[in-house]
Amino acid sequence: MDIFQTLVLALIQGLSEFLPISSSAHLILVPKIADWPDQGLEFDVVVHLGTLSAIVYYYRSIIKRLIIDFYFSIITAKRTDQSDLSWGILIGTVPVGLAGLLFKDYIELNLRSVEVIAYSTILFGLLLGFSSWLISRNPRPREIVRWIDVAFIGAMQALALIPGTSRSGITITAGLLVGLSRKMSTQFAFLLSIPVITLSSILIIAQLYSQPPGQVEWSLLFVGFSVAAISSYFTVVFFIKLLDIVGLLPFVVYRVVLGVLLLAL
Repeated sequence: MDIFQTLVLALIQGLSEFLPISSSAHLILVPKIADWPDQGLEFDVVVHLGTLSAIVYYYRSIIKRLIIDFYFSIITAKRTDQSDLSWGILIGTVPVGLAGLLFKDYIELNLRSVEVIAYSTILFGLLLGFSSWLISRNPRPREIVRWIDVAFIGAMQALALIPGTSRSGITITAGLLVGLSRKMSTQFAFLLSIPVITLSSILIIAQLYSQPPGQVEWSLLFVGFSVAAISSYFTVVFFIKLLDIVGLLPFVVYRVVLGVLLLAL
């Protein structure tokens, strides 16, 4: 890897991790189009940790409250909205964790093609558009996540293992389909990303540990972490503000156009 590849891939990870456009699709497609060498597991770890640090910092006050209420719900057996949300985030992570353990090898071998990415980009982009239209017709979208919502959103999040789906996209879509507001769907989707990114980073580290040691370019890894962290933080800020102005339509259009171009090419 050189510095240019590092900057481009870290920026792509930072920009696309929390936008509903699929970071995995872009990280598969760009190196293929540019004919770049594999960036390596070390790079995957640091850019994931970069995006994780960004979302934790953005929601730091909410996360602090979630942790405190979660702890007291265990020792006092008393429930609050925040403790329920904490449990919901943990339980909502179970389906994607199980699906990853069961189907990871199959997905790696069979679903990382450009054709699969193209179709999933279009299909789940249209589903995102439908859910956005549906919630716009709901005069009273909910701000409280129920247990049935957690089950549905968690199950839908497992589909994000398919390249081109977008983890944030499918969880926001699921939230809108069950009647949550755009704001709450986005917040729950982003908070739900914290254990998922953490688990995926642990998995990559385990893979890295099982491989023979290679030469690590620490300066490039530092650049990758920094670019991914900074770009993902400002992407979250931008995305949440943009939702109030234009909604999700620009991302739906982008996904459909990208999918059609991939099929055409």
